[in-house]
Amino acid sequence: MNSITHLVVPGTFDPITYGHIDVIRHAVRICPRVTVGVAASCNKRGVGTMFTLEERVKLTQDALASDERTKDVDVLPLTGLLVDFCHQVGAEGVVKGLRAMTDFEYELQQASLNSKLAPDIESIYIMSTPEYSYLSSSIVREIASFGADVRQLVPSNVAAALEVHFGGKRS
Repeated sequence: MNSITHLVVPGTFDPITYGHIDVIRHAVRICPRVTVGVAASCNKRGVGTMFTLEERVKLTQDALASDERTKDVDVLPLTGLLVDFCHQVGAEGVVKGLRAMTDFEYELQQASLNSKLAPDIESIYIMSTPEYSYLSSSIVREIASFGADVRQLVPSNVAAALEVHFGGKRS
């Protein structure tokens, strides 16, 4: 087996949170090259995403560029199958973060399917840092929708975009 020199960290990132960034930082520690694939996820939860694919790519790029540990990570839109994206960018593995058992069950299904489609792509799982184990994009969107301050949960560029999306701060 060859060593892994390039990993993909896929996700919808609607929006990117400090939990996502934590997983990306771990990926950077274990592999010399990391690409974040921002998934189109047009039908996520039956309603689509809050931010467009282009907005999510830009928010993710800006958030990672402002962090010394992730500034060299590539961020690209992911519009097809994850395994096809990995082959297109030359990645040998996929990194996913796990917060809870429900994440594990879903990711196990995805890894099994991906293994059938592309046995050459490794699946690597990183346990969420306890500090971020509760954090999800949907929780951030809900909190922001009530006008609450989300700056402890997301980078400043994301907090600003959420404030604009939800019409400014409310009390």
